[in-house]
Amino acid sequence: MGLRENAAAAAGRTPTDPQPTDVTDVREAPNLTEPDLGDLTKDAEAVSAVVAWSRVMGEVRSIAKSERFDGGRAGRFNFRGIETALNAFGPACRKHGVLVIQHKVDTEYRDISTSSGGRMRECTALVTFRIYGPDGSYFDSQAAGEASDSGGRSTPKAQSIALRTLLINNGLVPTEDRDADAVHFERAESPVRPAASYLDEICNPHTSAGRLRQIHHELGSTRQLGALVTNEIGEEEPIGQMVVRIGKERAAGGVS
Repeated sequence: MGLRENAAAAAGRTPTDPQPTDVTDVREAPNLTEPDLGDLTKDAEAVSAVVAWSRVMGEVRSIAKSERFDGGRAGRFNFRGIETALNAFGPACRKHGVLVIQHKVDTEYRDISTSSGGRMRECTALVTFRIYGPDGSYFDSQAAGEASDSGGRSTPKAQSIALRTLLINNGLVPTEDRDADAVHFERAESPVRPAASYLDEICNPHTSAGRLRQIHHELGSTRQLGALVTNEIGEEEPIGQMVVRIGKERAAGGVS
């Protein structure tokens, strides 16, 4: 008796019974395709969690912000979602024998009101993840997530955000966006205040000794201490010397 006959007998029917034609192959998952990372069983080396995680980082080089959020008044922006992060890290973790286990969750809740008058439950979750390597060693890492929902799903949402944050931050995953340092510009030079423009302030008897010292510093920083100006008695004098002289005169006269 062949395999078909044995199977039919075990099922209580004859080999001529019609075979079911409406069975759905539950193994099909067309939306969960993984990148080809080679043989996921060949790397059986019992390395530490730290070494294994560094190898995972070597596989996941970048994750682009390819998802779009359109929140109306909340604004529009691109982001990297949890599914995108899992699709990148899942195959790499399986290849290198890395387990990312949720170890501990600390949550806080509050009720919030929406602009439309609705009520939502907000969850803030601090999640401790334990990352295991092939040799059984592990290290812990924490990440926080925050989410709100009106249907009792704020907790799993917050945990998913924490997991995405952990994977992207601990994996040091760039976005492929253009580096901010790639745009270079030079600041325009600030206009230098002419030495002569300080004369009225220097000669004003109400100008304090502290302000005179500041003027001397400003003139020195712009290399104008030697600039010749007409002083209070109509003679030419280097402005730096003039500031020092007037400062000493006012100090001797009791003006601070």
